[in-house]
Amino acid sequence: MVPFTSNYRDRSNSDGFQFEFFCQRCRNGHTSSFQRSITGFGGKLLQMGGGLLGGQAGAQASRLGRQAQGLHGSRQRGAARDKALAKAVEEVSAQFEQCGRCGTWVCGQVCWNGERGLCVKCAPKLGQEVAGMQAEAQRRQLNERIREQDWTRDVNYREQATGNCGSCGQDAGGGRFCRNCGAAQASAPTETRKFCTNCGTDLGDARFCGGCGWPAG
Repeated sequence: MVPFTSNYRDRSNSDGFQFEFFCQRCRNGHTSSFQRSITGFGGKLLQMGGGLLGGQAGAQASRLGRQAQGLHGSRQRGAARDKALAKAVEEVSAQFEQCGRCGTWVCGQVCWNGERGLCVKCAPKLGQEVAGMQAEAQRRQLNERIREQDWTRDVNYREQATGNCGSCGQDAGGGRFCRNCGAAQASAPTETRKFCTNCGTDLGDARFCGGCGWPAG
């Protein structure tokens, strides 16, 4: 009987046999050593030798080589392959553990909890769980702190905004003045002018009217 053979990939070729076995949790793979096929390799040598010899003897050698390789191909699913697979399983079995709780074959390096004798899905490693929970809590708390900050303090959202500056045509930056040319933006509040309530003279920033001396008020 060959364990965990439902979770492997056959990497064999005409020269021999090789298999890659996968952890059923993290999918990391372990590849067995290459087992050279005497039939396949010998057939290739016969073909090569036949090509070098030439003539009737060379043709006969090449024919025997092709037959040997064909025999190897037909035996890929036969006894030779099964024997090679069993040997590969024996080689890599030390890299895997089977969880007695869920039956999953997992790699011993990453997905096995040796202290509990179970896979990490059934018995998570507490140190890793605590570290993951701490990181998740930090992420949530940081998100809350950022949401509590006022990120609109310098943004004029009461007036209609324009994407580009009407003066230079560049991105205005969303402020009262264009960040490229300094021109006032349409979304910026317009400056309020003051006039004398007695004679109507433009007061500017004066405290008394320049036309009649009336207090600016």
